[in-house]
Amino acid sequence: MKALGMFKGMAAVKPNLARCFSVPGADEPSFIEQVNLYFNEAAKYLLATRPKDVTKDLLEFIKVPKTVIKFNMPLRRDNGTIEVIEGYRAQHSYHRVPCKGGIRYAADVDQQEVEALAALMTFKNACSDVPFGGAKGGVKLDPKKYSVGELERVTRRYALELSKKGFLGAAIDVPAPDMGTGGREMSWIKDTYAYIFGQNDVNSSACITGKPLNQGGIDGRPEATGLGTFYGVKELMNTPAFVEQYGTTLGLQGKTVIIQGFGNVGSWAHKFFQEEGSLVTGIIEYNSAVYDEKGLDQKDLLEYWLKNKTFIGYKKAQHVYGKDGMEVMYKECDILIPATIEKSINK
Repeated sequence: MKALGMFKGMAAVKPNLARCFSVPGADEPSFIEQVNLYFNEAAKYLLATRPKDVTKDLLEFIKVPKTVIKFNMPLRRDNGTIEVIEGYRAQHSYHRVPCKGGIRYAADVDQQEVEALAALMTFKNACSDVPFGGAKGGVKLDPKKYSVGELERVTRRYALELSKKGFLGAAIDVPAPDMGTGGREMSWIKDTYAYIFGQNDVNSSACITGKPLNQGGIDGRPEATGLGTFYGVKELMNTPAFVEQYGTTLGLQGKTVIIQGFGNVGSWAHKFFQEEGSLVTGIIEYNSAVYDEKGLDQKDLLEYWLKNKTFIGYKKAQHVYGKDGMEVMYKECDILIPATIEKSINK
C-alpha cells in the first residue's frame, strides 16, 4: 500500500504463524508507525481540501495519545515465586467520554501496540458516530501459561492500579474484552472496582463492558464482534459495484470463506456465514489448522476445539495441519477473514 511504501526498512524478518513481529531490522514499520502513516495521509487530504476547517497543529494534537500509563505488578505464582508483570493503558482521546477500548492479554503486549489500538478506537468511534473516545489496555502475559487463580490475582491487581490512577470508571474509561480476555476477567475487574468505589458510585458496575449476564452484562455481547464482521462482509457482497469489480456474484450463498483465528470473533463469524449458506472451508489457529473444500461444520469443530485446544486429531476434515497451518491462509477462497491480530497479512 502507498503509505507502507513510504517506510524505508531494513532486513526482513520471517513472520511466524501467530504474529508478524515488529523488531529492529524488520522491513516494515511498527504498528503505531503504520497507524500514524495512514493518519498522515488523511491529514494531508484534509489540509488540501478543507484548509479553513483544520490546521496542521490541530491534526498533530489529534494524532498523539493524550495519556499513557505503564506499571509493573507483582504476581505471586502458585509455586510461591514472585513474577513481575507489565500492565499498560492508553487513552488516545477525551473528545468524548468515557474512553472505550478493550484489554488484551498477550506475551508481546507493549506500549506502542496499545497506543496504536487506542488510536484506532478513536477513529472507529468517530467514523461511526459512537459517542466515546478511544482507549486500549494490555497485560504482558500468555494466559495459557497461568492458572485461573494466577490470572484472577493479576487481573484484580491491574484493575486496582487503573482505579488508583484514574484510568477506570463509568464516566472516565470503560474497558472491554479483547484477545486473551473475556467475561470472566471483566467480572473480576467490575468486582474489584465496586469493592473500592461501590459505596459512593451507584454506577460502579458500568466501569466495564463484556460482563457475564449474571454480573450485569447484556445478551448478545459475546457474538457481537463476529456478527459485525459478518454484516460488514454481507453488505460488501451485496454491493453491485464491488462484486462487478472483482468478477464475482451478489450475496454470500455458496461463497467460500477462510478464517484465520477461531476465538470469539472467528468462531461466531463461522456460525453466521454458515447459516447464510457460505462454505467455511478453512480455519487457522496458532498451533494447527483444518481445511475441507466441502465446508466445515461450526458447532462440531468448535466443540472439538474447546475440548482439545487444537485441531490435530479432528477426523471430519479433508486436511488437518500442525504448525504448518499457515498454508491454509493461501488456499483459494472468495473471502479471507483475518480474525486474530494486527499485521496478519504481511505479503
